[in-house]
Amino acid sequence: MGSVRRRRGASSLVLLCAMAVLTAPGLATGTAYAAPAAPAVPGAPLPGPGGKSLEQVRKDIEELYRQAGTATDAYNLAEAETKAQSDKIVEIANLIVAGKERIATLKSRAGAAARAQYRSGGLPPGARLALSEDPNQFLDGADRLRQGEKAASDLLSELDRTQTDLQRYAEEASERWKKLEENRVKQEGSKKQIEEKIKAAEELESKLEAEEKARLIQLEQEAQYRAQTAWLSTGAMKDVNGKATDAGKQAVQFATSQIGKPYKWGAVGPDSFDCSGLTSQAWRAAGRGIPRTSQEQLRLLPKVALKDMRPGDLIIYFDDASHVGMYVGDGAMVHAPRPGRNITMAGAGSMPIKAVVRPDA
Repeated sequence: MGSVRRRRGASSLVLLCAMAVLTAPGLATGTAYAAPAAPAVPGAPLPGPGGKSLEQVRKDIEELYRQAGTATDAYNLAEAETKAQSDKIVEIANLIVAGKERIATLKSRAGAAARAQYRSGGLPPGARLALSEDPNQFLDGADRLRQGEKAASDLLSELDRTQTDLQRYAEEASERWKKLEENRVKQEGSKKQIEEKIKAAEELESKLEAEEKARLIQLEQEAQYRAQTAWLSTGAMKDVNGKATDAGKQAVQFATSQIGKPYKWGAVGPDSFDCSGLTSQAWRAAGRGIPRTSQEQLRLLPKVALKDMRPGDLIIYFDDASHVGMYVGDGAMVHAPRPGRNITMAGAGSMPIKAVVRPDA
């Protein structure tokens, strides 16, 4: 019973904390969201590995993970293209099978016509009727002769067309195989790059003591807070008051319900996500399929002005479009940050914004 009471007490505490977050002034009153600044840790700044400052270590780790994010986007794009090429090859293979079956049928029909002509002494039935002395039989035979000639011509034309199609299918299949191999090589290269960057970042972080790791998280929060505060001070949110569509609300609900789940590169749920995996699956849950990667989301989805931003819109970050989050309102966004971190809420301006795109335009 004591353990049950403790569990109930802990559950009540979690519920109260959740209610406090949901009713925080920034989200409840429409005031723009600002990432909370971490409390200062007393004492002198802790040095990082190799004599670097912990702030420089933070920047190094952040850059390594950002490079991994760029490679992850390239990996995901190559994976999507590989699947598309594989599906196309299967489709072409089915067309080739159908074409060969059609050629066999046409050849069979042509063979039957040839055999019938041989049995009639070399003249088709229509020709024999045309040579008849009976006028009625002659006219009827001439008509049949024309029909027979047209049928034979159509048969040969269709056979030629089908053989041309088969040749084209074979050439297209060869080209698709080449692209499939190119995408496989791209995937392997991107995967190797991702693993190298993540490993380097993890090794750098593993050299930190427990106190330094805690301070590192604090430095991350402080950097986000400074960026968000600077962004808000420009008046970026002054005219942003767009209302979410029904589909946008569903996408936001899905994305925010994943808060606390871990980032994992290449993942699209349900237990973990990468940044574009989260946004693409959120909009899939809302009934709208969108591109898988942040770069393709930027390229293919309609762009909107920042002042017209509304909940459900996607915010693309960095010049290389290597990160994406979903705007949820009041200057906040939800995103999957990086390996070693969980899906969370952050300030929409806590990273350099490249563009805003709209899945349900």
